[in-house]
Amino acid sequence: MGVPAGNGAGSRWPELRVQDWAGTRDTLHLWIQIVGKIRMAHAPMLNHWWQVTLYVTPRGLTTSSIPYGRDAFDMEFDFFEHVLRLRTSNGTSAIVQLSPKPVAEFYAETFDALGRLGIKTAIRAVPNEVEPAIPFTEDYRHASYDSEAARLLGHQLIQADRVLNVFRSYFRGKVSPVHFFWGGMDLACTRFSGRPAPTHPGGAPNCADWVMVEGYSHELSSCGFWPGGGDKGAFYAYAYPEPAGLSGHPVEPAGAAYDQALGLYLLPYEAVRRAADPDRHLLQFLHSTYIAAAEAGHWDRAALETDPERWRHRPARDQ
Repeated sequence: MGVPAGNGAGSRWPELRVQDWAGTRDTLHLWIQIVGKIRMAHAPMLNHWWQVTLYVTPRGLTTSSIPYGRDAFDMEFDFFEHVLRLRTSNGTSAIVQLSPKPVAEFYAETFDALGRLGIKTAIRAVPNEVEPAIPFTEDYRHASYDSEAARLLGHQLIQADRVLNVFRSYFRGKVSPVHFFWGGMDLACTRFSGRPAPTHPGGAPNCADWVMVEGYSHELSSCGFWPGGGDKGAFYAYAYPEPAGLSGHPVEPAGAAYDQALGLYLLPYEAVRRAADPDRHLLQFLHSTYIAAAEAGHWDRAALETDPERWRHRPARDQ
């Protein structure tokens, strides 16, 4: 595994080979699902399930504030101190250690911590979008936690989140936050044309079709970072519904390609990490794949796009 060091741009994009942390990835995926489901149990419904996601922090991933009666609490995975940190609006807190342990043990410790804080909750204790879907309380198969891999994942998420938010700033239409979906374990940002979409057919493993119908209710162009994709992670982009001609549209940079089996564009994380200017390399991919979707789908680009630098173009006398 690589370690972020030095001042070069690429040094902050660490190498993390999937084969080196596959066990940790799979265990962490299930731990994150438990926490995401706790947020889902208390947060009011938002379109496209935006109320269930997690968000990147300087330390890892957070639920953000979760309403609880007239109070609130939050839960944060800290991949640098290796704890799940729980905090309440009445000043109390608790931690669950992140260390090699079965999913069943993590589940029990997390609910015990919530109980000590006076928080009563219940979730459907079965994972989504994974095979096999072992109930959390019975899962002793997944028990890996490599603290170095988790730290490197934290650094990857920080970089991906930062650049995705730059890309997000170029759109004035309806656009999602940059958020982490615990079902697919990916960091995503989604733009919408404003038009309704055909009913999604569903088909995600261990996930009801109506969940996907809500998520894909409107025409969209989505992009993101999948830490578990390929050999060392991958960036992706796709459109729903996929417009005719999308797969043949030229995109940048070199190395980006359309995967017919998956129905999306992919850019290996390693290509970004090794680029002389990783930010520019990734932004080329994000912008060009969006343009491909918007052009093929006949979006009203003039109405939907914006210049995030617009106020910096003021005459010198106004500055």
